[in-house]
Amino acid sequence: MNTLYVRFLPSSTTGREPVSEALLPQLLSVVGEFTPVVEALPPDAALADVSGARRYFGRDAAGIAALIRVRALALYGVDCVIGAGPGPMLARMAARDAAPGVTRVVPESPDAVAEFLDGRPVAELPGVGRAGARTLCEYGLDTVGRVAAAPLSTLQRLVGARAGRELYDRAHGVDRARVAPNEVTRSLAVERPFPRDEIDPHRHRRALLSGAEELGVRLRGDAQVCRSLTLTVRYADRSVTTRTRTLPEPTAHAAALTAAAYRMYEALGLQRARVRALALRAEGLAPAASAARQLTFDPADEKARRIEEAADRARAKFGPGAIVPGTLAGGSRAPTGGPGVLPRSSSPRPAAAAKPLA
Repeated sequence: MNTLYVRFLPSSTTGREPVSEALLPQLLSVVGEFTPVVEALPPDAALADVSGARRYFGRDAAGIAALIRVRALALYGVDCVIGAGPGPMLARMAARDAAPGVTRVVPESPDAVAEFLDGRPVAELPGVGRAGARTLCEYGLDTVGRVAAAPLSTLQRLVGARAGRELYDRAHGVDRARVAPNEVTRSLAVERPFPRDEIDPHRHRRALLSGAEELGVRLRGDAQVCRSLTLTVRYADRSVTTRTRTLPEPTAHAAALTAAAYRMYEALGLQRARVRALALRAEGLAPAASAARQLTFDPADEKARRIEEAADRARAKFGPGAIVPGTLAGGSRAPTGGPGVLPRSSSPRPAAAAKPLA
């Protein structure tokens, strides 16, 4: 077992609140004490290649996982769910069966891998979406074991030549992916937990507006733009949905970030889902000076950008709560005041408007 998939989660002493993404760099440093080959998976997970660490520390993957768990608990009060396997795919799948305090290990032998995969739903295989799983289930290929037993030519007729080959390999435990070391600092994230599980879509949208405004202020303050935006929705049962949208152009404009967040949220069709927290993450950061912007010749857009510049100057002089979008006006906290609980006061209005400067 050369790969660990580590997902950080609250310990019993920290309550039910999810781990803040702002803590992820520190948690990654804990994993980095044992191996330099660490891939950050925001908002709360990481992959680690421990093939060299096994020889250096004289421990197997489960032993290294135990050390990571102890240090994360001791330093940050954060527990871990850890899966270990020959590669990233099996490590991820093993983590789904793991419990806090116990590392789920998939041995490297072909027989052990086949036994682990045999009865699992085909939808658990990476790259198999809802449509693909539905197609396979219609032909009785509803488990990984049945897919592995099917001829390659059959799978290629059902899902295509390239996808069929990848599906066949993954069903047999063949994983060509490798841990790709990266830096989590190339993104900015904000999170908006609710004081209690929230089903009101208007309050969901207020949280998204608040988060997008904060991201925009932070990006402009650092003279950066982002190329994509990721929305993470945490539900009452602690499950998570993540969606990413590439922006039409690199931007730090709060209106563009808000529009992208709204589109991702609406595409989820949550209806009356009980949402515990919403998070937005700006990714693909780059210096604003090197970014090009398409001119729109839209007077309303130019006016909004001038107002945004004036609002930034007011915030720099009078504090982050000096200027508040109209939709959030009347709340007990400003959208740029940092991550925290979004207030339930103040009924939302349908459009955001800048609060006039005094």
